[in-house]
Amino acid sequence: MVYVLAVSSGGGHWQQLRLLSKAFDGAKVTYACSADVGDETVLQLPDCNLKTPFRLVRTLIGACQILWRVRPDVIVSTGAAPGVLVLILGKCVGCRTVWIDSVANVQRMSLSGRVARRFSDLWMTQWKPVALKTGATYAGAVL
Repeated sequence: MVYVLAVSSGGGHWQQLRLLSKAFDGAKVTYACSADVGDETVLQLPDCNLKTPFRLVRTLIGACQILWRVRPDVIVSTGAAPGVLVLILGKCVGCRTVWIDSVANVQRMSLSGRVARRFSDLWMTQWKPVALKTGATYAGAVL
């Protein structure tokens, strides 16, 4: 059995991650989100971003707790900052990692996506022009 941790921030990142659920068929999937999505089975990850650097420590602690609890084989993230932190920590402990940049990033890879590149086994964008510019994998859009 493959254990997948699917993690994202709230809003559009969360919607895109949930649209990928069929891709996880046959795996045991645990979802984590930095927003309250109204589902008590989704693990809560503290939020952070560039404007809240002191929350980074809280998010790192939460990410470590989730990784310890779930012990995933694979981590999939659609972003943003909390997702990339989980991805980085997961890579450091031997997880396979997949980054799928948000469909909202039409012109270029997001900042989190650019950071995730170094820690991703599969680094993806949902825009063909962005893939051509960056070398990311393009396989279509989630939305």
